[in-house]
Amino acid sequence: MEAYITILKEELVPAMGCTEPIALAYGAAKLREALGEIPERIEVGASGSIIKNVKSVIVPNTGHLKGIEAAIAVGIIAGNASKELEVIQKVSKEQKVELKNYLDKTPISVNYLDTDLNFDIQIKGFGKKDEAAIRIANYHTNVVYIEKNGEVLFTKPFIGESEEGLTDRSILNMTGIYEFATTCELTDEITGLLDRQIQYNMAIAQEGIDGSYGANIGSVLLGAYGNGIENKAVAYASAGSDARMNGCEMPVVINSGSGNQGITCSVPVIVYGRETNASEESIYRALLLSNLTAIHQKTGIGRLSAFCGAVCAGVAAGGGIAYLKGGKKDEVFHTVVNGLAIVSGMVCDGAKASCAAKIAMSIQSGLLGYHMFICGEEFKGGDGIISKGIENTIVNIGRLGKKGMQITNQEIIHIMLNDGKENCGDEGSCD
Repeated sequence: MEAYITILKEELVPAMGCTEPIALAYGAAKLREALGEIPERIEVGASGSIIKNVKSVIVPNTGHLKGIEAAIAVGIIAGNASKELEVIQKVSKEQKVELKNYLDKTPISVNYLDTDLNFDIQIKGFGKKDEAAIRIANYHTNVVYIEKNGEVLFTKPFIGESEEGLTDRSILNMTGIYEFATTCELTDEITGLLDRQIQYNMAIAQEGIDGSYGANIGSVLLGAYGNGIENKAVAYASAGSDARMNGCEMPVVINSGSGNQGITCSVPVIVYGRETNASEESIYRALLLSNLTAIHQKTGIGRLSAFCGAVCAGVAAGGGIAYLKGGKKDEVFHTVVNGLAIVSGMVCDGAKASCAAKIAMSIQSGLLGYHMFICGEEFKGGDGIISKGIENTIVNIGRLGKKGMQITNQEIIHIMLNDGKENCGDEGSCD
């Protein structure tokens, strides 16, 4: 029980903006601290998955700027490293002007790191006389190296893509998750975590519905399919993602290192619970079930891959809603397995507006998985990547996302870095 609570505390943390550019901003703020001044030149090395997830998403509090350079610059000018993933929570008007001037006059080079790590950020800064370097690896706030003028100020060993410093996720299993979520004492520690998730993620979901962000997928869904409870649950989650991907300056509580996944595994459950007048306790327990199910699936895949993380979060939300509908262990487990059978294989091609639509598809797959089982239908072991038993299926999903889609991830990154230019003739024109 204590380990499950610790995992929730490690994963359900607030972040402002897409977490990959925020990790860059955090690294830049730490670099400035080490250097002791604002650098006059910066060199950035980033793994392909970092580049992929930063290329097309708006960095909050920058005046709608995109890209690695913007994330680094705002971290240098306005970052508060002590806030970690809320590092650029507060940027004054004066700092926004300074940010623009800094970007105009400061060379910031970005290089692709040919590394075995999916998550790798290396930043060097050069001041008037001094220079400093910092490295973040494997997860968003995991600083593993700091150096100034050749002197190592801090170093932390890491092996491959393991996540040292975090609670061992291998203790998670669906039976344990279900028993914990449905029977644990709802202490102030647990409800405090969930109340923050409810407050933050519903606020940005409502902002997405009320405002105009990205492709406005939430509003499209409501306009096309009406205000039915399940469609509303899907629409609000999509709206939260659209707001977050397109510059909304509101924090979210993340899951598995991702704000989109945090929104996806929480907002549909909250909306469904509220619309059906479920008890506060039932909503808390459904959220525990959904959050931990998403974390369990992502453990085998890793923080970043070519496998869209919304899939894991969407089918987890389906499991949470199955619980709110009165479902027991069988209904929850079959909902998750059926949902994975339907939508696994959706690729992650970076953070951007279309994430909201992918979230919608993932949650709908989870809901369809539930309705299938209630109607006496299910996907069985031997159907493609589905194996007998939910744990075996989750192992398969981890293998697919981490190992099977490595080349897919490389090709996605190649396509995004070239942006189709290699097929546009000698002049690179695709008009």
